[in-house]
Parts: sequence; structure tokens; C-alpha cells
Amino acid sequence: DVQLQASGGGLVQAGGSLRLSCAASGLTFDDTVAAWFRQAPGKERDLVACIDTGTRNTRYEDSVKGRVTISSDNAKNTVYLQMNNAKPGDTAVYYCAVGEYCGREDMDYWGKGTLVTVSS
Repeated sequence: DVQLQASGGGLVQAGGSLRLSCAASGLTFDDTVAAWFRQAPGKERDLVACIDTGTRNTRYEDSVKGRVTISSDNAKNTVYLQMNNAKPGDTAVYYCAVGEYCGREDMDYWGKGTLVTVSS
């Protein structure tokens, strides 16, 4: 069956960098939309970034623009989220997902999530 496995979360100092990875099994990233969402305590699960793995078009949430890059390695069925200059407001559980478009309701598959904690 389809599984998305996220990794790379952990404790990061404010101003530091991290890279999250999400490896898919049971499907390919050749021509789909892969996304990263995050959910902080008391907050809704919101889009961080998404990528059309065919066209490489990307979309970013306003608070991470300029600090985050989403990319995909289609041959490895893996999507990455590179974050630089991490801020305490980035603390959340990060979920990778695959679907038709970038909205929560558009996602067909979800990973279990990986916790990112940014200390200050």
C-alpha cells in the first residue's frame, strides 16, 4: 500500500538549518503534487510548501518565503524541505503529503509527521 515516511525532524537552534525528507513507497513522484504541511499546538494544519513534480512549479506559505525550498528527486520518490534561518514560529509537526493540488482537501496520502522544534 502507499506509505509516506518523513524524517529529518528534531531540535534546531534559531537561525539554524534543517532538511526534511519524505520517501514514498507504493506510488511515484513523477507527475504529481507533493507538499509539506505543518501543525503547531492550537493551530490548524497549514501548507508550508508544495511542488508539482512534473513542472517543478512551487508554492510557499508567506512566512517561509525566502527561507524554505521544496524539491523532489523523482527517481528516488522523495520530496525534501530545506529550511534556513529557522525561527521559533516554525516549531510544529511537519507532514508530507501527495495529491492533486496544494490544499489539505486535495491530498490523497499523508505521512505520519516529524516534529521540528526551534529553540530560542
